[in-house]
Amino acid sequence: MGDLMLRADVLRAVYPRLKDQVVVTIMGAVAVELYNLGHQPNFFYLEHGMGLASSMGLGLAVSLPKEKVTVLDGDGSVLMNLGSLSTLARYRPPNLTHWIFDNESLLSVGGFPTATGTGTDLAGIAEKAGAQHVAKADTLEAAEQAFAEASERDGLSVIVSKVEAVGPASFAMDISLLENRFQFARRLQGLTKL
Repeated sequence: MGDLMLRADVLRAVYPRLKDQVVVTIMGAVAVELYNLGHQPNFFYLEHGMGLASSMGLGLAVSLPKEKVTVLDGDGSVLMNLGSLSTLARYRPPNLTHWIFDNESLLSVGGFPTATGTGTDLAGIAEKAGAQHVAKADTLEAAEQAFAEASERDGLSVIVSKVEAVGPASFAMDISLLENRFQFARRLQGLTKL
């Protein structure tokens, strides 16, 4: 793909805003890259559930209407549950941002190419499904602006960003799936008591 931005650079740039939101990531590279910036108890790294981060994010956004919820997803994951884009558009939670990092591959499970590399347009699909605010953000500046606007907006936002098919040197994290689950649950329980 060449000369595309790195997902890790984008996450680093928006981390100050992300750490104040409820965040769900799909497994693999995006989870590790976010974790490496500094784990927060309001971050949930959805492992062993490829394609389901947006569904979890929808449930969280509906059940926590006063909280901003961001889903950090990948093209391969979205393609595995493409109907989620129409489901998100149908319910339109005003506090949800679904950010799809499109590297045209299943990077975390071997780097196999995805359909976005041959023309599938996830932003176009989200828009035609009825998502209110869809942005293509393929530069660091555009990504920062799109996420800032989505974070301030009262309306479902979908951001699609083309990124290099490059991941972290290691996919290991020092937090177990169960500990992440318990920390996240405790954080959400605290939010509902406010």
